[in-house]
Amino acid sequence: MAGHSRLRLTPAHGRIHLTFSGNPPSWVDLFSPDLDGAKNFYGSLFGWELDDQFDRDGNRIYSMARLDGKAVAGMGPMPPASEMPSFWNTYIASDDIDATEAAVQANGGHVMMPSMQVMESGKMAVFADSTGAPFSVWQAQQHIGTELGNVSNTYSWNELMTRDVASAREFYSNVFGWQYITHEMPHGDYTVIEGGVNGGLGGMLQMPAEVPEAVPNHWGVYFTVDDLDASVAKLQELGGQVAMPAMELPGVGRVSTLLDSWGASFILMQPNEQS
Repeated sequence: MAGHSRLRLTPAHGRIHLTFSGNPPSWVDLFSPDLDGAKNFYGSLFGWELDDQFDRDGNRIYSMARLDGKAVAGMGPMPPASEMPSFWNTYIASDDIDATEAAVQANGGHVMMPSMQVMESGKMAVFADSTGAPFSVWQAQQHIGTELGNVSNTYSWNELMTRDVASAREFYSNVFGWQYITHEMPHGDYTVIEGGVNGGLGGMLQMPAEVPEAVPNHWGVYFTVDDLDASVAKLQELGGQVAMPAMELPGVGRVSTLLDSWGASFILMQPNEQS
């Protein structure tokens, strides 16, 4: 709605940008089977301070990651008896989560968790898009989402990896009004979601044929670092693993796909100086 600021991230250095439209990704959080272990892992890797959040009965339900006092990400425990793997979750901003839910269902997606009120912070829901990739939606109230991004040790990009980019483009265009720019890349076209001051709201990439079928379509999260090699070495010291060694993305920087100690995948990016 007019006057309700929206968060917008670019894959470059610089403070977070605020815009007023576009339904951008606005938050990321981790679901982990070992919340205390994850707090130590990411706190050590990124220098985050973790602030536990409790419900009215005193049960710990969440942990807020902060950098320089600003909220940069969240962590929550895996639901009891859940068989889902640990994963990083992307939230897309919405002014009307119920209307978004209806649009998801009307365009071939499905509801994984209906909208729910999260205390005074806002409303959330979990959906799957038309290609089966899960994502969350956040309707902000007291918690607008990311307060600091695009600087070292914060998240800076969200990317859908899917085996059906065409269907995904149509789905998100119909649900969120997204429009796209296609960039020709050495290993296939790359879709950038238009919007924001520069750089785009996020990206979409065709899942490479060599990726095992067991890997589902999913939204990936990029975190910016100043020194990729040092960060990867630190991750390995903490018990993480390298899923894809560092590679150069022309005009962007160096990236590496990694796994934390519980198998959650994320990407570290060291941007080029000119990015």
